[in-house]
Amino acid sequence: QVQLVESGGGLVQAGGSLRLSCTASGRTFSSYRMGWFRRTPGKEREFVAVITWNSGTTAVADSVKGRFTISRDNAKNTVYLQMNNLKPEDTAVYYCASTASPGGMYTWGQGTQVTISS
Repeated sequence: QVQLVESGGGLVQAGGSLRLSCTASGRTFSSYRMGWFRRTPGKEREFVAVITWNSGTTAVADSVKGRFTISRDNAKNTVYLQMNNLKPEDTAVYYCASTASPGGMYTWGQGTQVTISS
């Protein structure tokens, strides 16, 4: 069974940076795509960024384009989310997700809190 563990969340001031990490483990781990989503209270879960594991192709939400970058380290089974120029509206619980095939179900991490103070 695949497990995803996020780290790197915290409290920073607006304009600051954070880097989130998500490491996958499990004997059957084989990822097609990994990504980051976020949720704030009272809102739907929101797509943030995704990376296709083999090709490295990325996509990011318009709301974070130019500020957030997703990358991966294949050898470490780890995906990163570099977040720069953070804004108070980026405050959310950030979740890592992985799917083994196109259109397949996602496995989710437990989430990490990111709080941006103004």
